[in-house]
Amino acid sequence: MTFPYHGDPLYPVSGFAVGLLVGLTGVGGGSLMTPLLVLLFGVHPAAAVGTDLLYACVTKAVGTVVHGVNHTVDWRMTSRLAAGSVPATALTMLLLSQLDLHSGVSSKVISLVLGLALIATAVALILRGRILRFALAHAGELDRRRTMLLTVATGAVLGVLVSVSSVGAGALGITALILLYPSYRIARIVGSDIAHAVPLTLLAGIGHWFLGSVLWGLLGSLLIGSIPGIILGSYFSARVPDVVLRFALATTLLFVGSRLVV
Repeated sequence: MTFPYHGDPLYPVSGFAVGLLVGLTGVGGGSLMTPLLVLLFGVHPAAAVGTDLLYACVTKAVGTVVHGVNHTVDWRMTSRLAAGSVPATALTMLLLSQLDLHSGVSSKVISLVLGLALIATAVALILRGRILRFALAHAGELDRRRTMLLTVATGAVLGVLVSVSSVGAGALGITALILLYPSYRIARIVGSDIAHAVPLTLLAGIGHWFLGSVLWGLLGSLLIGSIPGIILGSYFSARVPDVVLRFALATTLLFVGSRLVV
């Protein structure tokens, strides 16, 4: 496998662009960075997933600090998600350790899972308004116990999906939480989901590190751009129409996802 040249200014530029989008919308980290590394820079899918997981961990940790200061993190919701995602991630990484992630078959499987996850994320973004209206119309149908159990189950699904493809903690997680907590403010759901993504991507990223699927030089180059990107994105998030950002991101994800699946 050929390692990319980490001095290329396109890496921090890409990190900045994705970090900016994550700050603006709350999603787009794994959904854009992993396929960007695979399709644009020619990074092996396994290495792209592993590197992106740690990239997302550091980037979203910055976002968590901002949301924590703004009191838009529900730590009870975050802990419920983690109760499902942490063991699911550990089991998934244990299974992946028994496989050759750098084989041709593994590469195709990861690309397929990633592509399908991107398409699902795009659909979730496009239909988020309808999903929210449906959830609001059916508010109160779930009792507290069922909500708690379904939140844990959601975390488990996200743990598996994120471990394999690095995609799912953003738009898919937020969409599921909108259904489970229809009375919550969107900002609180976004903040809680971002906070949950930090331990999830950290654990999965460490697992990929032990499997030799992290390019540290590339990670550093991406973070040089992503940290100021997510700070600026968070600052301007209230000034850009959400519908514009959601449509642009969904269109991009559909295109990239179809490329990976085909």
